[in-house]
Order: sequence, then C-alpha cells, then structure tokens
Amino acid sequence: MKKTLNEIAALLNGCVSGDGEVVIERILGIDEAGPGDLTFVANPKYQKRMETTGAAAIMVAPGTACAGKTLLIVADPYVSLSRLLALFYPEDEETAGISKDAIVEAGADVSPEAVVYPGVHVCRGARVGKQAVLYPGVFIGRDAAVGEASILHPGVTVYRRCLIGRRVVLHAGVVVGSDGFGFALPGRENRKVPQVGYVQIDDDVEIGANTTIDRGTLGRTWIQRGVKIDNLVQIAHNVVIGEYSIIVAQVGISGSAQLGKGVVIGGQAGVVGHIRIGDGVMAAARAGVHKDVAPGRIIAGSPHMSHLEWLKMEACLPKLPEMRGALAALQGRIAALEGEKKKERL
Repeated sequence: MKKTLNEIAALLNGCVSGDGEVVIERILGIDEAGPGDLTFVANPKYQKRMETTGAAAIMVAPGTACAGKTLLIVADPYVSLSRLLALFYPEDEETAGISKDAIVEAGADVSPEAVVYPGVHVCRGARVGKQAVLYPGVFIGRDAAVGEASILHPGVTVYRRCLIGRRVVLHAGVVVGSDGFGFALPGRENRKVPQVGYVQIDDDVEIGANTTIDRGTLGRTWIQRGVKIDNLVQIAHNVVIGEYSIIVAQVGISGSAQLGKGVVIGGQAGVVGHIRIGDGVMAAARAGVHKDVAPGRIIAGSPHMSHLEWLKMEACLPKLPEMRGALAALQGRIAALEGEKKKERL
C-alpha cells in the first residue's frame, strides 16, 4: 500500500510539519525505518532517536519538534499506530465453510458462515456463531458457545457449558473451563470437590497464548467486556475481572478474587483469593496483593503497599551494607563509652 503523508494525516485527523507529499509504503520502528517508511514516537525516551532515524516521516504527539524532519502530528501516536497497522497490513480474509476433516457432532449448531478448519471438534449442543474462526486443533465442549466473529487459534480448548462472546480472540493453547483447584481435607485425603460451574467471557476480550481460566466451583468465572489478558496467566475458579482491565503475563489470580473496572495487574504479580480490588487500581510487576485494595490506588511490593512507600523502601536497599557498617560502628562506640563509665564508677 502507498499513501501520501497528507492522505494519512487526513485519515488520522492530524497535521503535517514538512513535506506532506512524501509517499509512505511501510510502517517500521524508529531504528529500522528508511526512505518510504513512517515511524513513530509514543514514549518521550525515544525522542533522541528522531535525529538519527532514516524514516521519511515520524508520527509524534503535539508539542514535539525535530529540526529537518518531516513530522505527522496526531493526538495519540500509539492509538494512531494501531489504525495504520490495520490499514497497511490487513489480515487475510477467511473463506467461510466447515472442513470435511472437522468433527461436528449431531446436535451442534455451527453457522455455515463460520470458518472451521480441519482437526476441529465441536461437541453436541455447542453453538458457533457466524464469522467465527476455529483453527486446527480447537475443541468446543458440550453445550458451549462461541459468539460471532470470535477467533480461536490452534489448540484452544473450551470445556463444556462455557460461554465465549462476540469478537473474542483466544490465542494458541488457551484453556477455558478446566476444573478449579478444589480439594477437601488438603494434605490428608485431597478429596476432589466437583467443579460444576462454567466460564463466561464477554465481548471484545483477548486472551494470550497458554493462559488458563478455571470454571467456577458453583456459578461462573467471569471475564467482562474489553478485558485484555497476556500469555501464561492463571485465573482460578469464580474470579471476576471487571471491564477493560489489563492482566500482564505470568500473573496468578486465586479463587473468588474480584477485580473492578480498569484494573491493571503487572507481570508476575499474585492475587490471593476472596479479596476485592477496586476500580482503576494499578499493581506493579511482582506485587503480592494480599488483602482488599481501595479504588484508584497504585500498589507495589510483596506484601503490597503504596507505590510511593515501596519506592522509598527500594531506595534504601542498595545502602543496607553501608548502613549495617555504620550501625556496627555505632554499637562499638556505645560499648566503648559504657566501658569507660563502668571504670569511672569503680
């Protein structure tokens, strides 16, 4: 695809500083870009690289300047980048139809407008909506549902009775509806508690590769609209994740925890069970969230504390050897003074 910078600016409601007639053929990173390429700067720490990039033009936020460079100025470069990537690198359209090498059991309802690849297995009572795409190796259990225009990549497993909404993307290896980790008399008999609930995933959710979401013990595990979950995340039984929350890779969320709207959980963080995390909370990477968190707080550390308190604590850690030496010296001086006083009394 080729478009002039002026054409792109009109599409993004932006403006051009420099040569608006330059032709853009590709979108590339700031270090790789050359003639015919548009790059972007969304993070201020990369602004120094604007001077050395070979890109034909740079997409930037208002107030950004770079002498001698052609700039495309937009309200939010990262949001605009997503629009341009979809325009310049569109996905191939899938051809509707059910492969003769797929297994669709009697009693399943698969739309003829869906795309079902070889090796897919759809059990009885399951429903698959129009324009849904099921790649090879996908398994849809009994009475489960996959909504319109959802995409299930290779090796996705959706257990019985689980509900997948519209425009949901499940990447390779995702497991929806495996048994929650419930055992009575733990450490003695480990007697399994049947997990008879289900998972509900609402519209416009995206879940990364090899993430697992357990079914409820009773009732549902609920991933609400617009949530984005990274690779290798574990979500336990009866968890609720509020709308538009972000869960980064290797997070573990224990049973019955409830996250509000717009919560952001950083990589490798852990959330204990049966707690409530309020709307808009941000938990830093590797945080250990051990009790309820009020809305809007920013937390870090394990066990968690306010982010500001954690920063102060972290600032002290490199100084601990020096502080230990100073403390030992003070203890020595105190001991010497006490010894002198004792001699005086004698």
